Amino acid sequence: MTLQAVLALAMITALACGPARAQQAPIPSPRPPDAAPQVIIPSYWDPRRRSERVDMTRVPQIRFLTEDDYPPFNFAGPEGQPIGFNVDLARALCEELKVPCTIQVRRWDTLLESLDRNGGDAIIAAQAITPEIRRRYEVSDRYLETPARFVMRRDTALADATPEALAGRSIAVVTGTAHEAYVQAFFRGSAIRRYPTLVEARKALSGRDVDVLFGDGVSHAFWLNGQASADCCRFLGQAFTENRYFGEGLAVVMRRGNDPLRIAINHALQRLWEKGIYTDLYLKAFPVGIY
Repeated sequence: MTLQAVLALAMITALACGPARAQQAPIPSPRPPDAAPQVIIPSYWDPRRRSERVDMTRVPQIRFLTEDDYPPFNFAGPEGQPIGFNVDLARALCEELKVPCTIQVRRWDTLLESLDRNGGDAIIAAQAITPEIRRRYEVSDRYLETPARFVMRRDTALADATPEALAGRSIAVVTGTAHEAYVQAFFRGSAIRRYPTLVEARKALSGRDVDVLFGDGVSHAFWLNGQASADCCRFLGQAFTENRYFGEGLAVVMRRGNDPLRIAINHALQRLWEKGIYTDLYLKAFPVGIY
């Protein structure tokens, strides 16, 4: 067989075998660099944990206290009724426990006082877990963290949010916040730009005065998903959840000694997560995620 014939036979064999190999081991197409990332659903519950036994005869009803000026957690709806993630979660808890509930709106600065005076049974208003809150009240399992996140403009050429990746870059933070303290401690190779308000920090980012903005992931997610951002920006890198800087997260707060209610709420929180109801409520409030 001549050399030309051997080469021709090899080419025919390659063409014949190529499609079959491609079907067996397809090569994935690369994702466009600005494609929407998959939303990460947080999980704060151990699937192996068995809930404590719930005695619902000692929880005849739940009077939830909330406020109406902190979207997307709790805010006034079109007809003045309270809506938002916390309100939806409260209603889902009551449905899971099969107990009647009321949701009463109070000013944020009067919530703890109302609880102390028996004006309600539980606060569900994005109440942060602090040592003082743990000392004075019963606290449910955490139902949401408040991680810190970096945000950048969509046309910024950055792939990660590590100290190495942001060395030499400018970072906007709000003065006097835990976010300022964090970047000052761990991003020493970056230029920190301090602003008195979050509005001014966001304006500096969208106006290209800084490369990235570091702040509360919840408020960032709400901003990115709303009209105010004009679709200018997106999250960069991972979430930062160090408790020493950003707290333990959010919980339902009850009066000290109300173990039956605390046990019931913890049981219901885990059941909502196991059933996928928590995921639905989370995606409704945070469609771009906070992680």
